[in-house]
Amino acid sequence: MQFADVIGQQHTKKHLLEMVEQNRLSHALLFLGKEGSGTLSLALAFAEYISLLPPVKESAGPSLFGEPMEEMKPVFPKTPEEADAFMQKQAGFSKANNYIHPDIHFSYPVIPKKSGDKPISTDYAEEWREFIQQLPYGNVYDWLQFIGAENKQGNITAEECNDIIRKLNLKSFESEHKVLVMWMPEYLGKEGNKLLKLIEEPPANTLFILVAENEDLILPTILSRCQLVKINAPDTNDIAEALIKRGNIDSAAAYQTAAISQGNYREALQLLQNASEDWQSLLREWLNAILKNGPAAQVKWIDEVNKLGREKQKQFLLYFIHLLHQSIRIRFAGNNAISIAETERDFAERLNKFAQLNHQQAIIEELNKAVYYIERNANAKMLFHALTIKLYHVIRNNALILTP
Repeated sequence: MQFADVIGQQHTKKHLLEMVEQNRLSHALLFLGKEGSGTLSLALAFAEYISLLPPVKESAGPSLFGEPMEEMKPVFPKTPEEADAFMQKQAGFSKANNYIHPDIHFSYPVIPKKSGDKPISTDYAEEWREFIQQLPYGNVYDWLQFIGAENKQGNITAEECNDIIRKLNLKSFESEHKVLVMWMPEYLGKEGNKLLKLIEEPPANTLFILVAENEDLILPTILSRCQLVKINAPDTNDIAEALIKRGNIDSAAAYQTAAISQGNYREALQLLQNASEDWQSLLREWLNAILKNGPAAQVKWIDEVNKLGREKQKQFLLYFIHLLHQSIRIRFAGNNAISIAETERDFAERLNKFAQLNHQQAIIEELNKAVYYIERNANAKMLFHALTIKLYHVIRNNALILTP
């Protein structure tokens, strides 16, 4: 993984390079960003960069981690492009770029392969390499399905913590630095306190990179020992350009998909996979069931949407949120302020007719909650039933039947 493989994030890439150049790199970094923002991809690229840096000699200047030395600082790449070119020239580049460098270690949630097992990350090393090559923007659900977890809960275990301590206390093999990339430290329970001493007083030239989505779920004792690197969501243009370049998607479809994904590249890819789905017809049927056709039609619709599966249910709700956002933009800035398909524009205008701004905002809030609950395996039938009732009460006094 190189910096060029990470979508957008130019400011953060330069910031990381400056931290190295200016000797401001902590022993433990927390890369924090929402799903689909590229936190893991950026961590992988930075880990590769650190592992390929040459040894810092006393005559060359201070080390990365602030140990005082004399004379001149080494010359570091100043831009992500220079860093990529630098990495490609190093002897260990092929190993690092294929995730088999002996001084880059990985930790991530795993499940027992059989009853009674005490799994560690290296049990799944081959699957992990394949996963991050195929789905570098995947989430933890994708990973657990990739290893056949089904409904099992992944964990970073006490045995994993012991293995991390063992590995990081070994001498480095090829690099001047040892790097541990821990993905989803939210899955590290109280056993993570085993790592506190190692994080606070690591062996020389050891770097921890924790990659997380929700800092509230990380052990406070670990959180307090990390330097925060906030990863913002890539903007619509960055995602659209990536879809055009990497997925050979036409410009109009790419920008529309990027807008709906709301800065989540994983969701953008999922939307493209489900591009044949007629979300607009499904939404029209739902709203008509809520506003016109009554309980029998609502129950029938809920049964249909229950069969879609979790990912498609999420895509449907995100599509509805997207249309509501477009309708709000039309309300305040007019039709010329947005660039969407004509059928979507017509639907967005109709949404303005049956729901006032405060109703639209309330609906968006409820839809976002529903997306959150679906991601956490909520019962879809119960969720959509409750959501149907809530939407009825939000908009019942401003009903307009939607027609094709």
